[in-house]
Amino acid sequence: MNTTILGLDKKQTEELTKELNVLLANFQTYYQSLRGLHWNIKGKNFFELHLKFEELYTDAQEKVDMIAERILTLQATPLHTFSDYTSIAKVPVAHNISNDEESVKLIVNSLSELLKIERNILELSDNAEDEGTNSMMSDFISEQEKTMWMMNAWLG
Repeated sequence: MNTTILGLDKKQTEELTKELNVLLANFQTYYQSLRGLHWNIKGKNFFELHLKFEELYTDAQEKVDMIAERILTLQATPLHTFSDYTSIAKVPVAHNISNDEESVKLIVNSLSELLKIERNILELSDNAEDEGTNSMMSDFISEQEKTMWMMNAWLG
């Protein structure tokens, strides 16, 4: 049998779960960077950005869980170690960043990387006729595009 219990092509599903694990690793890295930005932000925009970063890391944490559960739904195993994440993540890592503009620029750069991965997954899920993953990626993309617009507007 060449299909999964969900009726999807096994080979396409394997490729899809591999890319979902890449997205998972990048989201875990993005999440941790957001926590660091939240903890370390300083300056006149502290109150505004401290709350915004909390909102963003809470959203990222939810997305991490959604991605891992989608991988499980597709009968694969989600990556779950920091060494797995750091070996494949492409999003920039926030290391001791406390400046407001530098923080927001890092978020924009991170979202740009996440969007590239998500658009690739969207294409793969469309080709595999995997509506569950397709829908999730579409939702992620539209939310993150709006966040990027807002962050760029904040930067001026």
